[in-house]
Amino acid sequence: MADDLLNLDTPVIAILRAPSATRFAEVTAVLHESGITAVEFTLTTEGALDALRDCADFAHPIGAGTVRTAEDASRAIDAGAAYLITPIVSDEVIEEGNRLSIPVISGAFTPSEIHHAWAAGSTMIKVFPASVGGPDYLRAIRAPLPEIPLVPTGGVAPTDAKAYLAAGATALGIGSPLIGDACTGGDLNALRERISVLRKQLS
Repeated sequence: MADDLLNLDTPVIAILRAPSATRFAEVTAVLHESGITAVEFTLTTEGALDALRDCADFAHPIGAGTVRTAEDASRAIDAGAAYLITPIVSDEVIEEGNRLSIPVISGAFTPSEIHHAWAAGSTMIKVFPASVGGPDYLRAIRAPLPEIPLVPTGGVAPTDAKAYLAAGATALGIGSPLIGDACTGGDLNALRERISVLRKQLS
């Protein structure tokens, strides 16, 4: 699974966050059919773990996001999460993921945090919130830490995709700028259109 995350056909992790996860399966199906195979269900969403269980048969595994503790990690893995994503550097989540051979994408921002998370055993590092520094910040981090796979997340718009990848991003974490209101009853065809715009940026 770690290799799958590092070699995505479309280098995007779509982030699903909403008051309720009742529409997560439908949105994930649209993402998958449109070529975005890495999807994150955030644990701050009511019913996220149930949605993970319901989506266990999807062709492409789904990850759990906003994982902050070893208990969060254990519950998410039990529900079928194929990888864990944190908003912070959590040594206990990294340890739990490594113990169970589950990839962990740790949230970090400063060079020290990024190095700490990588040295502790993270598979990739989520640079969060990416919008604070933008592509120039990512490029500056890549210079002294070229071996660490970075995933800018937080305020990354589809139109920013090419600039972040040119700055050295391995993949992009994109939530509301891509998903919009799809998880709360919005038009799924509008989601397909936003995905199309994103993929044109990546081509």
